[in-house]
Amino acid sequence: MEASEIHILSAGTALPGDPLDNADLARHFGMDPIWEQWVDAFVGTRARHLSVDLSTGKLRSTLADLATRAAARALESAGVGAGDIDLVVLGTATPDQLMPATVNIVADRLGIDGVPTYQLQSGCAGAFQALDVGRQMLRSGGHRRALVIGGELCSRHYDPRVDLAKLDPAELVNFVLFGDGAGAAVLSAEPVAGAPVIRRVLNRLTGLNRAPGQIVEWTGALDRADADRAHIKEDYKAIEESVPVMSREIADELLGELGWTAAEVDYLLPPQLSGRMTQRIVEGLDIPLAEEITLVDTIANTGNAMPFFQLEQALVQLALGDRVLGISVESSKWIKAGFALEAV
Repeated sequence: MEASEIHILSAGTALPGDPLDNADLARHFGMDPIWEQWVDAFVGTRARHLSVDLSTGKLRSTLADLATRAAARALESAGVGAGDIDLVVLGTATPDQLMPATVNIVADRLGIDGVPTYQLQSGCAGAFQALDVGRQMLRSGGHRRALVIGGELCSRHYDPRVDLAKLDPAELVNFVLFGDGAGAAVLSAEPVAGAPVIRRVLNRLTGLNRAPGQIVEWTGALDRADADRAHIKEDYKAIEESVPVMSREIADELLGELGWTAAEVDYLLPPQLSGRMTQRIVEGLDIPLAEEITLVDTIANTGNAMPFFQLEQALVQLALGDRVLGISVESSKWIKAGFALEAV
């Protein structure tokens, strides 16, 4: 029997280590106060959490470590155990290795076995794709509860020895934009009092004949012998031009499909590219009555982890009838993503 409504029971998150602010980065890389001012003015992100120890260049935690912690928190918050999960989906752009899939390492550590597991390779849309896969499989009637995870280990692409002053801006911006983290949510096909319903999930590739806005090599700077080739490039100008427009299109499409007006949205979870960029996006969305949940200024862009950080804050605030709109843009090949929730 198919389930008509899928509920989000809980969300959990995890960050590695202590926050690293812009002054800490400047000291490590030998940058002057003008560079710090540039970060504050141009990017607007004040701190991030990194798994890499900049002093040694070694990773202190893996994506599997962070994802396991976040998933355990989500399970505990939902009041369910490993044996209650019928499906696990992970969305990430930075798995720990090619094989075994990180999702299976996480499932093993949690004690989950004998269920379908999926790992989706994607940038910022991966969390929404994972949410959609979990939702659709639960709706088919074959499963009751799904564990959906998103996370990134962006610091694999940090080279602690690099001279930032000599980097091209397309590479330099990545040292301040991104952070590490993981998040998870428990979905249920069975109604639970107080758990919001997922009304819509949007995932659509719109990159036909468009150059990528971001390119990330498979291995990070710490893994590559060829140090002359840029391991990550960001076309920030293209992102700055396209993401606010695409965000408005996503919001308009979701609201139109649901028959909601902008004034009926109670919580807005906007794209979390950087502090300044997110501010521009929110201004362009024109959803004035919604409470904005933005965390990028304090934990940086954590990619597929971020929607779960936003959800974790939103879920504890929801009252009956509240409506939530989440939006993300995958700029590597221009994917529109979003979701809508309603507390019923």
